[in-house]
Amino acid sequence: MSPNVSSSSLSLQLYSFSSLSPAFTLPSTRCYKSTRLHLPPRPTTTVVSCVSTRHKSKSGAKPDNSEARELVRGLMRNFDGERPLISMLNKYVKVVRTEHCFLLFEELGKTDKWLQCLEVFRWMQKQRWYIADNGVYSKLISVMGKKGQTRMAMWLFSEMRNSGCRPDTSVYNSLISAHLHSRDKSKALKKVLGYFDKMKGIERCKPNIVTYNILLRAFAQAQDVNQVNALFKELGESILSPDIFTFNGVMDAYGKNGMIKEMESVLSRMKSNQCKPDIITFNVLIDSYGRRQDFDKMELVFKSLLRSKEKPTLPTFNSMITNYGKARLKEKAEHVFKKITDLGYTPNFITYESLIVMYGFCDCVSRAREIFDEKMESKKEMKVSTLNAMLEVYCMNGLPMEAELLLERARKKGPPFPDSSTYKLLYKAYTKADKKELLEKLLKSMDSDGIVPNKRFFLDALGAFGSSSPASQESAGRTTDSRRLQRSAKI
Repeated sequence: MSPNVSSSSLSLQLYSFSSLSPAFTLPSTRCYKSTRLHLPPRPTTTVVSCVSTRHKSKSGAKPDNSEARELVRGLMRNFDGERPLISMLNKYVKVVRTEHCFLLFEELGKTDKWLQCLEVFRWMQKQRWYIADNGVYSKLISVMGKKGQTRMAMWLFSEMRNSGCRPDTSVYNSLISAHLHSRDKSKALKKVLGYFDKMKGIERCKPNIVTYNILLRAFAQAQDVNQVNALFKELGESILSPDIFTFNGVMDAYGKNGMIKEMESVLSRMKSNQCKPDIITFNVLIDSYGRRQDFDKMELVFKSLLRSKEKPTLPTFNSMITNYGKARLKEKAEHVFKKITDLGYTPNFITYESLIVMYGFCDCVSRAREIFDEKMESKKEMKVSTLNAMLEVYCMNGLPMEAELLLERARKKGPPFPDSSTYKLLYKAYTKADKKELLEKLLKSMDSDGIVPNKRFFLDALGAFGSSSPASQESAGRTTDSRRLQRSAKI
């Protein structure tokens, strides 16, 4: 099977459907008159056995956990970092059970409060109703992995075995995922292959399709085509069958790495497996071709999507706006935005962020600011990512002073108020532009807002060009001094 897929045959890979819908026709890149964009209206027994608390599907209606979620939301609202979470759990000790703790793990895992997850876990272990359970450990290992706490994930794996639980496939899948979140990808990939081989020798831990999907995506992200092909071959010889998640995951990883031929080879493999594309497949292809600025293929896939039973989603349009913007095709991006409302969709905050950044790429800073101000005046909930988008536009257009003014306005008036992601973006931009005065002021603002940068902050902020510049070294030194002063004040 050839890895190459021509433009003419690409639509066949996505299957033949009815004639092209007239609902959306992309304009030609030539002879296009710029039009003014109009935004839409603002719309007590010691138990030694282990059981599983994972939800099992039953016939009939699904269990309603709305009450559990409401209780957890209440706990999270009252948890402000000063009031101990455990004291609130003790207050509701008569009603809090395993399902509530699972939801707490999810909510805490969305932030950097992974230590609180461990506190909740220790609290659980002291309750009479607690039974050592693989599902609890699997969830915690997953949370720790996503937060880069690989050692903690391994400790939980060991703790699980000491508690009398025997690991199963789900636990190993969580452990593999945790290792893949670590920074040393080469070491992590070797480690997970070891776990993979170990799983094959334990009956209750046999790899399932989720295991293969995790590994295939990881090796595709690492651009290890040989290992991906080996895993596909092994999967084909097993009793398991690849599913839509298998193909979408690998294609997405290849696409984001710019490995278009390899991505198209997986698309061909998908067709030979009689696996029909879903909206994720179309979105992956549209985004991948857009990133490579192969707009002919991107538009061809979009037309195939309109002929299919699938319907475009907001991520479809958001991706096209972003990638047209990077290519400075403002008129095409505006046309996509207009068609969103023409087709009955309501733009979300990501759509507006894509639009703001698009205008930034096209040197239309004032238009980007107009959209930002309109969203601010709409009184709808603003995301910090929208603030970051506008700041990014200023920075990419060499306007650091405007970025500084917007930051100060957000700090004083908000919402949205800046968070660590905002400061990381500006730290990187100011360092790259060698703006020492702005860097010094930024660090003072971080101290004032209680944001203390850690090692990961500097690695992420300076990873693109290293920390060898004088501005970055001086600012890092000042930040270290600031952290020492904070520790001294706490003592």
